[in-house]
Amino acid sequence: MATFEIRCEVAGKVVRIEACAGSRVAAEDTLLLVECMKMEIPVPSPAAGVLEALHVAEGEQVAEGQHVATLRA
Repeated sequence: MATFEIRCEVAGKVVRIEACAGSRVAAEDTLLLVECMKMEIPVPSPAAGVLEALHVAEGEQVAEGQHVATLRA
């Protein structure tokens, strides 16, 4: 089984979490949305699997490249 460290591509604020830890996700499912310059940027799952952990919460500021979730495929 592969483990993926999912990183945010932009700096911004987490506005909505779409998947909770322990849930099954498909490749390209949106895990969370980050607001950057008044646009909502989705953070997708890189593969199908189980979302092991979320490392951010709604309302939290995130940095570009920050590890936001862990996926086990």
